[in-house]
Amino acid sequence: MLSRTRTSAVAAAAALALTAGLGVAVTGAHASGSKPGPGASGPAWTAAWAASPQRASTGFKPNWSEDGFSGQTLRQVVRVTEGGDRARIRLSNVYGTSPLHIAGATIARTKKGASVEEGSVRRLTFDGRRSVSIPAHGQLSSDEAGLRLKRFESVTVTLHLARTTGPATFHAQSFATSYRADGDRLGDAGAGAFDESTESWYFLSGVDVRGEREREQARRGGNGIVLFGDSITDGFASSTDLNRRWSDALAERLAKAGKPRPVLNAGIGGNLVLNDSAWYGEKGTARFGRDALDLPGVGTVVALEGVNDIGFSESDTPTYKPAPEVSADELIAGHRKLIRAAKEKGVRVVGATLLPLGGSDHYGERAAKVSDEFNEWVRNSGEYDTFVDFDRALAGPDGERIAPEYDSGDHLHPNDAGYRAMARAVALEQL
Repeated sequence: MLSRTRTSAVAAAAALALTAGLGVAVTGAHASGSKPGPGASGPAWTAAWAASPQRASTGFKPNWSEDGFSGQTLRQVVRVTEGGDRARIRLSNVYGTSPLHIAGATIARTKKGASVEEGSVRRLTFDGRRSVSIPAHGQLSSDEAGLRLKRFESVTVTLHLARTTGPATFHAQSFATSYRADGDRLGDAGAGAFDESTESWYFLSGVDVRGEREREQARRGGNGIVLFGDSITDGFASSTDLNRRWSDALAERLAKAGKPRPVLNAGIGGNLVLNDSAWYGEKGTARFGRDALDLPGVGTVVALEGVNDIGFSESDTPTYKPAPEVSADELIAGHRKLIRAAKEKGVRVVGATLLPLGGSDHYGERAAKVSDEFNEWVRNSGEYDTFVDFDRALAGPDGERIAPEYDSGDHLHPNDAGYRAMARAVALEQL
């Protein structure tokens, strides 16, 4: 536990930031960032995996976010896109309305499913303590753990949640299986007790690594690549537990080309550039700093977002209502905010054209016109540092629909092959 004095100060700072309209406070054992904190030594941290937090909701597939956890152990599997000899995790309670008590936490190499490699389990601490309370609206990172990880290795983070959490800050669509067991199962290497599963991540927002490679990266400046967007970035319709999102495909392509770089996924299904949503997260212009620019070691952001701003007004699906009709000028103004924020941070920012809409529930004559106007701005304005043209890369013969070989079936989201095609469309030297 944090000391009473420190906990009070942390909570007060969080409340002050929220009252002042400054967004979420970064609090806890270590503020998230690319450099070691005061008194720390060694190379900088690099984000090796990330997920964007969302408030609890019943959207998408069934999940545990609204009920939360009580007297249970949560086990979550993620794949890192960078290696190192030390690791830490980042936890988020940014949508919690009460303190989140972590009774204990471990990190280990994944064996299979909910089982972990014996001998690889490392008990995590927070300012030297095995338990910690994260204030409402807060986030923190653990102390470092001596665990050597290879690029593209799967790691398992286990949290013991002994107290009742209330609704959980989570990431709705993980396209990866998470597991739950009753009681304290931190020490279990096997999967036997973990008899419940879901396809969401809870409280876990990042895994960072550091080592000699990160020391050299710090000298050159951050080289992490963040993909920022909606369900297409999130990996909707990709194969569960196979890491087939376009972020995975891009990381693999970079490594195969001899230019390995960490690639972080900051997609949220249904997310909009201009408006908040109960199911689909804070608007892109509001979450861009926390979910993209502030990740440790980031050097480039690729922004692919706007299809929901344009298309929700065309859809009969009542998941986001009322859905205003958004003009190309309004969407462009939102993207200009992203560009300004990135340039203020010294981060390279790459724009992306929207994928074809034809045949989807987001399609209509007005939506098609707005999408075309926005795409022409991305291609010709020169306001982004550079751009990638997904519209042309994934279009079928008529230019209006996703090519059949890339279509997941809803004419909006790519399949696994489509996500690989997106990765191939990127000029690696422009990242």
